[in-house]
Amino acid sequence: MARGRYFSEFEIDQNFTSVGRTVTETDVVNFAGLSGDYNPLHIDATFAAKTPFKQRIAHGMLSASISTGLGQTLGIFEGTTMALLGQTFEYKGAVFFGDTIRLRLTVTSVKASSRGGKGVVVFRSDILKQDDSVAITGTWTVLFRDRA
Repeated sequence: MARGRYFSEFEIDQNFTSVGRTVTETDVVNFAGLSGDYNPLHIDATFAAKTPFKQRIAHGMLSASISTGLGQTLGIFEGTTMALLGQTFEYKGAVFFGDTIRLRLTVTSVKASSRGGKGVVVFRSDILKQDDSVAITGTWTVLFRDRA
């Protein structure tokens, strides 16, 4: 039996906020190796100290990737998601080593499928830092099963 939410259980303006997760230097080093993105802004402390950030920052896509895992902690996707149809990201602020991020999803659109039994939910996604500032904003478009 699915534990997630079904399409018909979503309403406009519903909010779901995850637990927090601290981004570490190890996360950044591992992501650089996995992605091949060795931009010195992420991995070279001497270089990064001379930038407006004054320190190394986490990859934007690392924070976005972590947010997908944080989304799973919400439980709303478990067993009811049929497909992730799309995601967008807009970078608003840097995530530094030691920052704790969390995900807030807000339902902005619900559209039932003309074939029945499913529907599309669009969420505004905000990746928030420990001070509630928005590091990344965007959208998640998800196809959910509905109850039979």
